[in-house]
Amino acid sequence: RRWLRRFPSVKALAAAPLQAVLAVWEGLGYYSRARNLHRAAQIVVREHAGRLPRTFEALLALPGIGRYTAAAIASIAFGADVAALDGNVKRVLARLFNYAGDVKTPRGEAHLWALAQSLLPPGRAGDYNQALMDLGATVCTPRAPACPVCPLREGCQARQLGVQAERPTPAKRAPSPHQALAVGVVRKAGRVLLVRRPAGGLLGGLWAFPSVEIGDGLRPEAALARGLRAGYGLSAQVGGRLATVRHAYTHRRVTAAAFDCLWTAGRPLPVRAGERVKWVRIAALADHPMGRVDRRIARSLEA
Repeated sequence: RRWLRRFPSVKALAAAPLQAVLAVWEGLGYYSRARNLHRAAQIVVREHAGRLPRTFEALLALPGIGRYTAAAIASIAFGADVAALDGNVKRVLARLFNYAGDVKTPRGEAHLWALAQSLLPPGRAGDYNQALMDLGATVCTPRAPACPVCPLREGCQARQLGVQAERPTPAKRAPSPHQALAVGVVRKAGRVLLVRRPAGGLLGGLWAFPSVEIGDGLRPEAALARGLRAGYGLSAQVGGRLATVRHAYTHRRVTAAAFDCLWTAGRPLPVRAGERVKWVRIAALADHPMGRVDRRIARSLEA
């Protein structure tokens, strides 16, 4: 609701500064989606007179819109004869045709896309795609599929073989790596130091407190003092621990130990190309979009 109130139209989103877009998106996760929405809105306004393109190919060319989303929009909104393949549809087709390959590999996806397209009834792609999605979401579920009430049960090859619970073949998951960070809340004359990350990558464009990864055998305080000096060109007295924040991203887990630091010398410099550094009053931290870890640290300062 907050997003739609702030950006009620494509034109409103396209005209907004990126920092305003990221601020409204804060807390919704996957900040690349906000950046892509912003870029896509600008392209729609600039190249399509503010109206969403109607073809699969034109939709696919927009930032942040992949093959599934483009197919879903094109078929459901505009009647294009193109199949949409999401996780639910993959599961239905893998069971229906007893596909034993990994549905998340390029080879597996290509096989299922071809199957989905070959079954599509011309002129009814929107109904077809929504029916398969709903079937997978409500009947052909990941665990305990309701095979007795499934309208496709008679032709389901996995059910005939009694292996429906084994399809799709589960992929082997590697354990999520853990990253330990020491975060510096560096104070100087009533302000704290913030770093704006480069636009690309994880949490791109968001503000953060300077941080360093804690190496093996190092105390967090020592790692932080060394990292501030080597990375940011600062000397700082590292004080007590302010907070410990744990957070799980999609592919990694983070434990961030935040320390109260007093600036003693040096002019802060960005570590990477595209970064920006500045001193900010604690009262103004809420005006700077941040990821969840840094926002929790900021709130501990505001309390």
